[in-house]
Parts: sequence; structure tokens; C-alpha cells
Amino acid sequence: MTKESRKKTRIPSDDSDSTGYHTFSETFMKRGGGKAMAAPEWAPPGVDISRPSVARVYDCYLGGKDNFAVDREVVAQTKEIFPPDWDAARGGLDNRAFLRRVVRYLVVEAGIRQFIDFGSGLPSQGNVHEIAQDIAPQARVVYVDNDPIVLVHARALLGNTETTRVITADLRRPVDILTHPAVRDFVDLSRPLGLLLFAILHHINDADDPGDIAARLRSMMTPGSYLAISHFCNPGAAYPEDAARADMCEKIFNEKLGTGRWRTSDEISSYFGDLTMIEPGLVPLPEWRPELGDDLTVHPTYRLFLGGVARKG
Repeated sequence: MTKESRKKTRIPSDDSDSTGYHTFSETFMKRGGGKAMAAPEWAPPGVDISRPSVARVYDCYLGGKDNFAVDREVVAQTKEIFPPDWDAARGGLDNRAFLRRVVRYLVVEAGIRQFIDFGSGLPSQGNVHEIAQDIAPQARVVYVDNDPIVLVHARALLGNTETTRVITADLRRPVDILTHPAVRDFVDLSRPLGLLLFAILHHINDADDPGDIAARLRSMMTPGSYLAISHFCNPGAAYPEDAARADMCEKIFNEKLGTGRWRTSDEISSYFGDLTMIEPGLVPLPEWRPELGDDLTVHPTYRLFLGGVARKG
């Protein structure tokens, strides 16, 4: 999928009628009078563009515009690991499609009406609140990320809303997030909710104990709640070529981003603890409850990205 064929992320315009939409880059260009702020390497105050950011690298993989040369360098290096005709966006697109199917499942089949999206990243087409509220307008969503650029963009996208919030916080302190006033006053933790950990635990280094983080979140879930996880995977000796690629990607990510772990399926499964896995369990992302017409062709990142959903109680 090319940049030209992707839909632009929608953001309410500054015009009072809010009938027009444009990309974040266009938003900042407009606010800067269409002059210096439109330069490719301009960034909002407080955003460090001398170092790559997880959120911006992911945006780059998806063909977005809200990234910089330092982020694109990471993507370029990982592309060299894969066949020349590999679509660099495929892993990210698989993750976005997984997110959409999971949220629809949780709203329609599980009856969930409140969500916390940890490590939400830069807004893209098909955000959690858009999917959930298209089915259940009263659904509430809290976005959590530790990257300041995410807060800037999320506020531009969301504007004033009574059903969606965004906070800047660090997943490595999960209890602080769930007890944050903006969360406690907005969602009812005594009722079932969906905790979403899409493509975030693999950016928690081993020293920060992602297993303990997941356990703390599970302990605060009320019965009837759901935990959804997507995570980079190293398939090991069963798929040596894929495993070698995973090792090389992990090396690049850690050198450039300081994070990024392609863990084993057993390690990823352990993050669900004793929760009850929803069929089909922990699987390559395209295999989780695919919809009619979904592409299940095995591609170079197919086995390197797993996802699953589990229920408490």
C-alpha cells in the first residue's frame, strides 16, 4: 500500500464549522502560516527530533507523515533485512487490523463499554474510540502514551469530547496509570473494561520486568474484563530464517531506539497469566478471528508478530 493510496488521518480543522479534515502536518503548516513550520523537520516544542521515537517509527512504517529523518533511518535499516519486494507497512497494518477486530469483538460480543489503550501511539485511521463509538456511542476510551508528540496530536484529533481522554504516562508504572485522577474519574474500574496492550510490551525491556507489569494490570481487572496483547515474536528453531530476521531487527531497534524485544510465544503467553484465552488463542495477527476477504498469505513478518485476547473470571 502506497502513501498515496492511504487515507489521511482525519483531524477537525480550525474552521468553526469543522467540515474539513487534514493531516497533522497540514494542521501545523496552517497554524504556522504555511511558512517555516511546514518544513519536514519542524516539530512541536518539546519534541526531540535528534533521536528516533517508537511512535514516530511506527507512523513511518504505516506510511504516515508525522516522522523525521532519524525515524525513517530505522525503517530503512530494517527493510534491508527483508526481501526487496517486502511491504514495510505490512506488520503495522496487520497490527491495526488486529486492533479493529479486537475492539469490535469486545464491543459487540463481550459488551465492553470502556477501554484503556496503553502505548496508543500517534493517531492513525481507525483509532480505538472511532471503532468502539461507531458501534456504541457511549463507549469511553482513555489513551495512554509517554511520548509528548502523541499528546499534541491526540488533542488536535480529539478536540472536546465527553467520551475520550488522553494522558501522558509511563506503562512501567501501571498502578500510577490506573489510579491517575483522569482515569479514575473517567472509567469505572469496578466494572468490566478492555485493557489494550497493542505493540507496547515489546518496548518494555527485560530489566523493567514486563511480566510484572502485566501481572499488576491483571490484578486490577474486575471479573468480566479483557486483556488484549500484540507483541513482536521470535519463532525460534522451528522457523530459522524468521528467527534470524527477528534477531537482526531486535539488534537495530535496541541500537537506535533502546527498546524492542522479539520474545518467544511462551514468554508472550505468560503475560496473560491465568486469564482465559479467547479462541483462537495466541496466534499470528492475521489469524485472530479473520474476517471475510482478509489476506492470510504468509509474508516475511507473518510469524514475527503475535496477538491474543483473554478474559478474567
